Amino acid sequence: MKKLFLIIGAPGSGKTTDASLIAKEDDKYAHFSTGDLLRAEVASGSELGKKIDSFISKGNLVPLEVVVNAIISAIKGSEKSNIIIDGYPRSVEQMTELDKVLSAQNEINLRGVIEVDVSEAIARERVLGRARGADDNNEVFNNRMKVYLDPIEAIRKFYKGKNLLHVVNGERTIEPIVADIKKLIENL
Repeated sequence: MKKLFLIIGAPGSGKTTDASLIAKEDDKYAHFSTGDLLRAEVASGSELGKKIDSFISKGNLVPLEVVVNAIISAIKGSEKSNIIIDGYPRSVEQMTELDKVLSAQNEINLRGVIEVDVSEAIARERVLGRARGADDNNEVFNNRMKVYLDPIEAIRKFYKGKNLLHVVNGERTIEPIVADIKKLIENL
């Protein structure tokens, strides 16, 4: 049985960095970023990658079935039994679909959803400050933030109702954030 931990948060919350540091420091964890999974497909130049890029480049969500299939495939293909996925779910539909898929099988057990909480101002400062690519500009950030904020209350409510939601203050230095997330994961 694989244990699944989801890390959610606004663009620039640090969720990908936090998850990757945990996996790097402790080899019993595998980390997958939905963004990285999707960007890898785009980089492959495949038709699916081109389709994904048409959504990502505008800051929009990639179609549900593509994302869920990529996630489940990555989890099942991992040699590790503790899986951390960041950046998912980002919509009520994604959350519902993942819940449906997980409920219909017994290989993967969702143990916790950890939200790295940051203000919009901090998120904006971090994203626009890093400016890695074409998707790191003010217009795209505003859209990404809206895409994040629109469903977040429903996502929080859903996972809180299942006693799976845990919130970590993401407006600190990275070390205590990572330590708090790791402690949560180890105790779930």
